[in-house]
Amino acid sequence: MAVIGYSFMGRAHSNAWRNVGAFYPDVPAVRMDTLVGRDEAALEAAAAELGWARTATDWREVVERNDIDVVDVCTPGHLHAEVALAALAAGKHVLVEKPLANTVADCERLVAAASAPGAGRSMLGHNYRRVPALALARDLIARGRIGDVRQVRLAYLQDWLADADAPMTWRLRKETAGSGVLGDLGSHAVDQLHFLLGEPVSAVRGELRTFVTERPGEDGDASGELEQVTVDDAAWATLHTPSGVVASLEVSRMATGRKNSLMIEVYGTTGSIRFDLERLNELEVCEVGEGPVQGPTRVLVTEADQPYAGAWWPPGHVLGWDSTFTSQAADLLRAIGTGEQIHPSFADGLAVQRVLEAIETSSARGGIPLDVAP
Repeated sequence: MAVIGYSFMGRAHSNAWRNVGAFYPDVPAVRMDTLVGRDEAALEAAAAELGWARTATDWREVVERNDIDVVDVCTPGHLHAEVALAALAAGKHVLVEKPLANTVADCERLVAAASAPGAGRSMLGHNYRRVPALALARDLIARGRIGDVRQVRLAYLQDWLADADAPMTWRLRKETAGSGVLGDLGSHAVDQLHFLLGEPVSAVRGELRTFVTERPGEDGDASGELEQVTVDDAAWATLHTPSGVVASLEVSRMATGRKNSLMIEVYGTTGSIRFDLERLNELEVCEVGEGPVQGPTRVLVTEADQPYAGAWWPPGHVLGWDSTFTSQAADLLRAIGTGEQIHPSFADGLAVQRVLEAIETSSARGGIPLDVAP
């Protein structure tokens, strides 16, 4: 294994590679060989903490090495395509943290490279597909337990930018992040819509908003200089699918009091499902029945026969956000060992990016102004 990047996502993925064999002993064994980054001192400290055998500052040299089989890309989005394309060209198996790339064109290049002769296995890192409650929700919808789906509500809300004095990061610059909250959190929400319903989005209407247009320098320096924010703080959209489902989407980093809340509600003809990531072990299921007492039932998704839960602890012993990355790593390793198809694929990532780009285009066209003069 080599992981490119050692910060937030690099740590999450490293933790998964370190633990995957303990919880999924059936998958191929992993040797955590090389952690890659730019800051040598910080990189060495991270490698020692996370269990990597060695470090490197040149990712190009690492992806060309014969002793590296899997390359895991955890860089900022503007580097995803370059690193993943080089790794695929070198015959490596590749995992790319979401979003697949910052543009549809780069996603298309990655899909073509992943399907080329001699390419290794490839996978996109949407870890929420490995939340047991969401995997169970997909199964219930597919089995018709809530009837035909009519409408979906998706809201992914955080508040880490609600303070106008919060400093700049690479996530607030279009040249590195591609987009703001739309690409960061919106990609998760759109992927969940595709995942749960098993069909793509066919039409969109959207709006983007940047509430705080300037922020202090990267380290909150005392110079008083402000930098322009070039991405969105919040986004809204209405999404349509070929079967007639209508979904509302809201994503924000300005939702005061919300730390990491991905809320999903799916309404069908005979029932409904509700999920909130801040209570990720629970699924609320409502099935229409007979009798005077009807309503949603809280399901604690920790039973051994429920998706992914059986690899972990006895029933009732809840899982955490980090567990989803370990299950994701296991799925990739299993696919490498068996040659089976794996999702989310790069094609799945392309489908999400097309939706996100369509929302941006729709927002740029603007709405219909109303005369509100007294």
